[in-house]
Amino acid sequence: MTVPVCLVPWPRVSVVIPALNEARNLPHVFAQIPPTVYEVILVDGHSVDDTVAVARQLWPGVRVVAQNRSGKGNALACGFAAATGDIIAMIDADGSADPGEIPQFVRALLTGADFAKGTRTGEGGGSEDITRLRHAGNRLLSLLFNACYQTRYTDLCYGYNVFWRRCLPALSLDSTSPPRAGEDGRLWGDGFEIETLIHIRVAKSGLKVTEVSSFEHSRIHGVSNLSAFSDGMRVLRTIFAERRRTRAHVVASIPVTEIPVTSIPVTSIPVTEIPAADLPATVSAVADVASAAVSQVRDIAGAVIPHQVRVEQGEPVLAGQAE
Repeated sequence: MTVPVCLVPWPRVSVVIPALNEARNLPHVFAQIPPTVYEVILVDGHSVDDTVAVARQLWPGVRVVAQNRSGKGNALACGFAAATGDIIAMIDADGSADPGEIPQFVRALLTGADFAKGTRTGEGGGSEDITRLRHAGNRLLSLLFNACYQTRYTDLCYGYNVFWRRCLPALSLDSTSPPRAGEDGRLWGDGFEIETLIHIRVAKSGLKVTEVSSFEHSRIHGVSNLSAFSDGMRVLRTIFAERRRTRAHVVASIPVTEIPVTSIPVTSIPVTEIPAADLPATVSAVADVASAAVSQVRDIAGAVIPHQVRVEQGEPVLAGQAE
């Protein structure tokens, strides 16, 4: 028997908003947040404007969390770790995502989904912000992602997602490690590739995903930090790096059983005498079979383990790759 959504108690929703110098955009964003949400968590990326003060003025009960590294991915990881609601909603602070759409995402979860993924396609969806170049790139990346992970996503690079908090272990996001020495201190998943990383781990965990149509608005104030080319390359790198790491972990997890020498029945192996005249042809046949077997093993190994992967703190590093 299916219970109507209207009869199901409304869950506690935690809204996580990563923000870096978004003081001018927050009044619009907070005005659209449904008053029924359980908590609002603002993750501050070390803003130098009045982002935190404005958030506290607009929503007196807001919880402010300072991220421990840098990048949108790290901000989301810190916000997710601080959330205490039943459901977590990811909202951008630039005004592009409409918090008023949260109830329709929640309804998708209440009808059986584990993860509600926003899409700008379909009835009611769209975008005022995406360019033709980004649209084409997003389409290609979505097709590639679907081929690699057996999914049917229509809009891979859209960051509006809502999911049950119980799904957090499947995402395996790092919110506690200190910054990596050198460069910008980011670890794997700390940048704009975070949405792709989340979708990969959701797909590998077998969680039930429902796409929800959403409309993307243009950024209200300021300039986006998103770069169509460089961030598109990070998404592409994430798709392949996570796929290689999965294969390496699968191979490493294959159990190896040692067989005691005394248990090998060597005396039971029949021995056939080969006439001397047939010996050259027999040796040649055996050599051909052995050569074919070695070639087949190499092909299988190349498909299963295309590269040796060393997973360090930070991004997966391929053996022989310049660091």
